[in-house]
Amino acid sequence: MKKPILSAITAAAAAVSLGTGPAALAECETAIGGLAPLSAPGTVVGGEAMREAMLIAEEDLNAAGGVLGCKVKVVIADTEGLPEKAAAVMEKLITQDGAVAVGGGYHSSVGVASKDIANARGIPVVFAETWNDTITGDKQKYIFRIAPLSSWASSTIWKHALLVPGIEKAAILTENTDYGIPAAEETRKGLATGGVETVIFSVDIGTQDYAGIVERIKAEDPDIIITLATGEAGYNFAQQSADAGIGPQDLPFHSGQVSLESKSYWENVPDGNYAFVQRIGVPENLFNEKAKNFAAVYKERTGKAAVESYAMEAYDSIAIIAQAINEAGSTDGDAIVAALENISHDGTLGRIYFPYGTQKDPSVDGKGDEWWHQWPDPALTVIQYQEEGQNSVDSPIVWPDAYKTGDAVYVGR
Repeated sequence: MKKPILSAITAAAAAVSLGTGPAALAECETAIGGLAPLSAPGTVVGGEAMREAMLIAEEDLNAAGGVLGCKVKVVIADTEGLPEKAAAVMEKLITQDGAVAVGGGYHSSVGVASKDIANARGIPVVFAETWNDTITGDKQKYIFRIAPLSSWASSTIWKHALLVPGIEKAAILTENTDYGIPAAEETRKGLATGGVETVIFSVDIGTQDYAGIVERIKAEDPDIIITLATGEAGYNFAQQSADAGIGPQDLPFHSGQVSLESKSYWENVPDGNYAFVQRIGVPENLFNEKAKNFAAVYKERTGKAAVESYAMEAYDSIAIIAQAINEAGSTDGDAIVAALENISHDGTLGRIYFPYGTQKDPSVDGKGDEWWHQWPDPALTVIQYQEEGQNSVDSPIVWPDAYKTGDAVYVGR
């Protein structure tokens, strides 16, 4: 699929030199794939946020001249959050839609299932929100990530949990996925360093009825509940826990990341005050100019009062691919990889770069293989809702101290 695209770029360049650029450029298009869960059992609310962000990226890139003289076309594929679906849509993006690179991606299972297909075909992927360590851990040439590593992100939760006064036992609700299983184990090991006992309850992705598990958790009498399940189903778990007297207003409760979608959260979890939520990225008052501009457009388009971290990741994943194509001067996969390994991208999340890859192995700095093609600087924070109906962007950051804007409220302690 690369030869027709390259010939189109050549034609566009010739048209510009003849003074007929605008008309010719409309005929010239470079496809970049975008992965997002737009149907259940995937996290639809997150997928819709990512889709809007990637479409805004497309508009911004084309307003700035596109890539190599051609318009950018972001082709968004619905992964449904399912591994088998992810593999099929990655194949379609490459073989039918002519994507020269792929961004986006929310669920870790999607990344695990689709990365081998892209790598085998020499198509670069910049994953936006897939955390599983193995996605970069097998050091594939064409696979990059700007989301945090699962092992690293899990430490944010367990380190904050260890601050709960008198904590002795934690209950973890996780999902049977490539995100949930390792995240729960990393969290268990981290809590154990503080002498905290852990009980883990696993469910399938998309589970709606948690009545039985809630009663089992209640019987364990935990000091904190940690949710490591993705998607809107997490709302049901939080509210059903509240109905049973073990919700966010009853004891320290870490809710799923989808709870950053404040409007949906409060509609589904009216008894969700005092929940803790992990967030990627700096608080809005520390946004750079690109983040401020993107947030303004995103809020206007969606009607939301805040921009979620995974929307920003999705935007940056497309923008960084476009920069790499321009710097490579080609849509060839190897050339894009070389550009990505040397890139310094000023994104909405900050300066994005990849210190480890073919030019420098992570082992040189004593790091594990999971740091291959991994952005090392995502900011990780914990916020807490402290007023009913509060927007996540207005909620205090309670951890870590470097970003702290308010003290945590530990209910029931």
